[in-house]
Amino acid sequence: MRPGGNRGWLLRLVIAFSFAQGAVSMARPAVSYRALALGADERAIGVIAGVYALLPLFVAVPLGRRTDHGRCAPLLPVGVVLISGGCALSGLADSLWAMAVWSGVMGLGHLCFVIGAQSLVARQSAPHEQDRNFGHFTIGASLGQLVGPIAAGALIGGPDMAGTSALALLVAGAGGAVAVTSLWRIESPVTANSRREQGERVPVQRILRARGVPAGIFISLAVLSATDILTAYLPVVGEHRGIAPAMIGVLLSLRAAATIACRLVLTPLLRLLGRTLLLTVTCLLAALLCAGIALPVPVWALAVMLVVLGFCLGVGQPLSMTTVVQAAPEGARSTALALRLTGNRLGQVAAPASAGLVAGLAGVAAPFVMLGALLLVSAGTALRAPARPAGEPEDAGEASLSRAILRRKSGI
Repeated sequence: MRPGGNRGWLLRLVIAFSFAQGAVSMARPAVSYRALALGADERAIGVIAGVYALLPLFVAVPLGRRTDHGRCAPLLPVGVVLISGGCALSGLADSLWAMAVWSGVMGLGHLCFVIGAQSLVARQSAPHEQDRNFGHFTIGASLGQLVGPIAAGALIGGPDMAGTSALALLVAGAGGAVAVTSLWRIESPVTANSRREQGERVPVQRILRARGVPAGIFISLAVLSATDILTAYLPVVGEHRGIAPAMIGVLLSLRAAATIACRLVLTPLLRLLGRTLLLTVTCLLAALLCAGIALPVPVWALAVMLVVLGFCLGVGQPLSMTTVVQAAPEGARSTALALRLTGNRLGQVAAPASAGLVAGLAGVAAPFVMLGALLLVSAGTALRAPARPAGEPEDAGEASLSRAILRRKSGI
């Protein structure tokens, strides 16, 4: 199968990603509740959550290197096994150190799956299809992020917090394992065999110097940080403003649903605006909306802001993948995607710590102002997106510029 051919593999990948991401999104709050039931304090919860993000930092680039010169598909079942095993064994763990270990295993599994899946999309999509296919791929993540926490909330509660959280983790492990059923014959033998002919490895420094790669990494970091801090701190804002926890859950669900809606209409938006302008406008609008959450607005206005914010944040992740893939040197695209994921993990560690410091100094709404500033910078870096690759249709601005150049050269 050549790039741009039959897309049945993409549908199966989205289904698999939905189950894998749903398992992780269900397990992460369940891990915190089970750790609390085992006697953890806030510091121990932070350490357990940090291990999930920190452990994969040491293996992301080597996994990307391996994928650049081999197949993508083997990483997918390995990731599913590690995710499901990490979830189930967290439910059976009876000590905090064991919870931290299995949380790290879960994070490593998620990293394996995502590197393999993103590399598969990049490899089996024609250049002009990458924005659309990455957008459809990330719908799987959004579905998992929407359903996972709801499923965890339905199972966890009552006087036996340790028992219900353990049950949620076992269910998450079983749900994640379902992803394996969608991974059959997902990688084309033609594209897999072609990787064995690649030359020597491209240095990391050269990848990071490629125009567009740092911009794509920073945009992804900013958008993911905004999503994480929004999820963590909106309940705190709701507590201070007297908004019921059930309403906060509805608001977060609205944000996730808007993100899914954005990715469904990403292709017509790209035709209308082009990638660079779309990234810049959505990051700028997201910056203003994040800062606006710090204002004491009524609940209905907050709901409208979160819907628009979710729509804007839905653009950044898929388009930053395409930006990094198309800017990276040939033969180093999986490594570039791994570097992007490394930036995401660093953001998942640094952003909550920074938000906690800012909230302690200036109040619970201050982290949203900080996010606004971060997204404002990302709007500027979006202008560093790489040039349109061969085979991708021109947007309106590029077409006008091309016609002007042709007229000048022909003397018209």
